[in-house]
Amino acid sequence: MSEIYDVLIIGAGPAGLSFARSLADLPLNIAIVERSSETTLAEPPEDGREIALTHQSVEIMKACGAWQRLPAESISPIKAAKVFDGESSYSLNFDNYIQDLEALGYLVPNHQIRKAYYAELISHPQIDVLTETLVETVTTDEYNGTAILSNGKELKAKLIIAADTRFSEMRRKMGLSATMKDFSRSAIVCRMEHEKSHQQTAFECFHYGRTTAILPMNGNRSSIVVTVNSREAQHYAEMKETDFNQTIEQQLTGLLGGMQLTGIRHIYPLVAVHANQFVGCRFALIGDAAVGMHPVTAHGFNLGLKGQATLTKLIAQAVADGEEIASETLLANYESEMMRTTRILYHGTNLVVGLFTNDTLAAKIARKATLRLANNITPIKQLITQSLTEKELDQANPLQVLKNYLPPQPASLPINKVKQNLEKKILNKFNPAAFFSSN
Repeated sequence: MSEIYDVLIIGAGPAGLSFARSLADLPLNIAIVERSSETTLAEPPEDGREIALTHQSVEIMKACGAWQRLPAESISPIKAAKVFDGESSYSLNFDNYIQDLEALGYLVPNHQIRKAYYAELISHPQIDVLTETLVETVTTDEYNGTAILSNGKELKAKLIIAADTRFSEMRRKMGLSATMKDFSRSAIVCRMEHEKSHQQTAFECFHYGRTTAILPMNGNRSSIVVTVNSREAQHYAEMKETDFNQTIEQQLTGLLGGMQLTGIRHIYPLVAVHANQFVGCRFALIGDAAVGMHPVTAHGFNLGLKGQATLTKLIAQAVADGEEIASETLLANYESEMMRTTRILYHGTNLVVGLFTNDTLAAKIARKATLRLANNITPIKQLITQSLTEKELDQANPLQVLKNYLPPQPASLPINKVKQNLEKKILNKFNPAAFFSSN
């Protein structure tokens, strides 16, 4: 006997959890399948990764209630950013005064984001979370999608979503190809304390042969990301703590004074992925399964949040109009909108990485010229700042508007009545065609 859902999400990482929560106020039956345990989802281990959130991402998280569950002390504002090239003291500078912002963005530990989303999600008991379970096979046809689980259960759904990392098995099993870029480099990620204040400033230092990034946490603490050729990564990870402290201090030329490692060093190989198709028959990719970015421009998680919000607004519109939530047209619209956004950022980021990791004389000259042009031409700097902060997109957040017009306590009403109420409230309050056509 098959269990039947409207939406089946494979993968309970940040993308899968955020998408499930975004759909939670709609009259849909939702299930998430995840290989991790319930304990791990409720208390994710610290993994060293700090996520730089744009203003749009913060608004999306607030609309879902996840932002409010983050510990206040874990949220660190980024008020300025500086980019250095080689040993030069010249830097490309960004600050929060360019567009009169409280901050350029906000730094939050990845495990705290996952914890907040899971805590928010389980407050909606109509969503089934199936833990310690794998999807063995996945197929779709014009009527349903079907997933066979490792425990032998069969699940059917109108729409199946893959959110199972950039190396997605579900993407491969559904025959969607992807382009991968292996940078042959790895990031060593850790937290450090330092003598001098960072003034809530992020630093990106493109040295020759390596890159050192400093992401400001609260107090005299920072997340340090050292990117080196993968053959050197293990050396950095296994270096004696005193030697590692001294090495980072020297790489920063004393910028933050004495450095002291706190906690564990983590290694992450850097591989970027962009799916060539985001959708199939009753099937769609979100998060890293769709686009896995190099972290240098900090767009990865933000793109994942934007992608799931884009798909949510299309599904909400379909529910309000009484239409199919996995129609070919709906999925094509999702793919078209996300392709326009992600292709530019993906290839642009890879271009930046290529330019700033190329140690030829021509590349060194080109990147120094690039920094000076970006620093001295105001429209260029403003354009980069807008891309990094996504502040101008806040008013278009679909989830906050959707939340304002949902019927109260939808889980307590019959499913058909909920759909009728949702459609009536949306149609009475605003023009859905105009709203849902916006970003």
